[in-house]
Amino acid sequence: MLLVGSGVVVIGVLLQAFSIVAWVRGAGPGALDMHKDVADAVHVGELAVVVGAVWARWGNWRAVGLAALFLVVSVLQVVLIGDTDKQGGWVNGLHGFLALVVLIAAVAYAERTSRRLGLRARIAPQG
Repeated sequence: MLLVGSGVVVIGVLLQAFSIVAWVRGAGPGALDMHKDVADAVHVGELAVVVGAVWARWGNWRAVGLAALFLVVSVLQVVLIGDTDKQGGWVNGLHGFLALVVLIAAVAYAERTSRRLGLRARIAPQG
């Protein structure tokens, strides 16, 4: 659950970054629709990361706390969208910045989970 959820978040956030830049550069409403549609998948992935982390690491309160923090940052990232029709919406910068934080955290979850599952050793070239 952790590995799949973090993969969905990583791919989804990258697709959202692509689509929002395309929209800003004049790609039209389809790019904004893509940004919003991919957000739904990203939110499901974030929830899978949190549930998976709590389930896998219950009793390790540091890990559970980090999962809760990931959830808080994920929610804040959405809440801080702000008014996108208003010029000077600095709060939108926090939305983008926290998307980077979520992306980095998801990469860290994927890395740690793949290592714990022994997937890194199987993928690494022999030599």
